[in-house]
Amino acid sequence: MIEQDYQNKHILVTGAASGIGFSQLETYLAAGANVYALDFQPISLVHPRLQTYQIDLRDHEALTALATDLTNRVDFDILLNTAGVLDDYQPSLGTNLAEWQRILDTNLTPMFILSNAVLPAMLARGYGHIINMASIAGFSAGGGGAAYTTSKHAIIGYTKQLAFDYAPQGLHVNAIAPGAIATPMNAADFAGEGAMAKQVAAQTPARRWATAQEVADLTLYLTSPQADYINGAVLPIDGGWTLGH
Repeated sequence: MIEQDYQNKHILVTGAASGIGFSQLETYLAAGANVYALDFQPISLVHPRLQTYQIDLRDHEALTALATDLTNRVDFDILLNTAGVLDDYQPSLGTNLAEWQRILDTNLTPMFILSNAVLPAMLARGYGHIINMASIAGFSAGGGGAAYTTSKHAIIGYTKQLAFDYAPQGLHVNAIAPGAIATPMNAADFAGEGAMAKQVAAQTPARRWATAQEVADLTLYLTSPQADYINGAVLPIDGGWTLGH
């Protein structure tokens, strides 16, 4: 039986105002956890076991200060590095340096800052989970533009290295690689008559988009004791999209 009781567990999640992050927030609250949630946008949910922080993850100095404050007060059991932004599928020549830096500053560097913040207590305790949000764009080209694809490949590399370095000390680090997930981040694909969304579904063997809740459910399993032997893995949740790419 999968352990669904997260009472007295402390979860830190980024990108929690909408989409996958918001579904993760709700899912862990429903499982009894205490959730600390970060996002650039205000987080609308109010709950006695939820603390929210509105912060621009690109402000790495402010993020480091917040992470230091939080980890001085809380020993986190689980870190969910979920926040991410798209790059409008621009190739390298269509990407200026500011846009390149915006994507990496949002998608990649906060994972490093927050992972290093929670790691000491996890390693001292001999147990902890980090789940990094990768993408099918971390496996191949075409799932994003030059900057986004680069950031997601880097996330997979960082995930593997974290697991390689710290698994002997009780750390569990995995990445999730979503395909077509219906979230506000992909709202443009559903604009008008939703031609792009229909095209994506047609290219996916499952012939549909997934919900954010399906990704949250996978996250909950990966942080359960029953998944402890899964380490350094990158799990696609893509309806079979990677089979043909």
